[in-house]
Amino acid sequence: MLKTTLLTLGMILMMATNATGEPTKGRASEQRFEKATFAGGCFWCMEPPFDKLDGVVSTISGYTGGTEKNPTYEQVSAGKTGHMEAIEVTYDPSKVSYGQLLDVFWKNIDPTQNNGQFVDIGAQYRTAIFYHNEEQRRLALESRNRLQESRKFGKPIVTEIRPAMEFYSAEDYHQDYYIKNPIRYKYYRWGSGRDRFIEETWEKKE
Repeated sequence: MLKTTLLTLGMILMMATNATGEPTKGRASEQRFEKATFAGGCFWCMEPPFDKLDGVVSTISGYTGGTEKNPTYEQVSAGKTGHMEAIEVTYDPSKVSYGQLLDVFWKNIDPTQNNGQFVDIGAQYRTAIFYHNEEQRRLALESRNRLQESRKFGKPIVTEIRPAMEFYSAEDYHQDYYIKNPIRYKYYRWGSGRDRFIEETWEKKE
């Protein structure tokens, strides 16, 4: 009886794993989800528009683009680490495309501002797209070229397109800040001028 039970358990485990001995479910999950990384100024303001998208699994606020290991918010804010405030988006490409993510990114920033974003001035607040593979690089370049050729802004687009680097998650109190501190978030966002720019650029009727 014991031998039969052990044999049955062994067969179940074999069915649940692939030839490498790794759980099939885990490998499928890794293959299904992809990552996208965007720097758009204050990361508090960049999480909400992506969180709204069907197919986005998670957004994480953090720092990337520099060389300092495990930077803190204070270090990045001082502008001496080379890092930018950024978000890492994990998404399901079967539900939302990288092209759609790019569209959301462009419509939530001022890509012509080279010294920060809105009221936040400094290299740590500049805009950038960090691509994770050649396909993302191609799509990012094409989207930037289309936007520049459209003459939507009347000024050169300065948003950088760079290979993804080590991404460091920001402190816990920065994650989902717009949910944890809705009043402070709304006050900051309103005062920053971001929403006015978005409305005048993308929502105002001709």
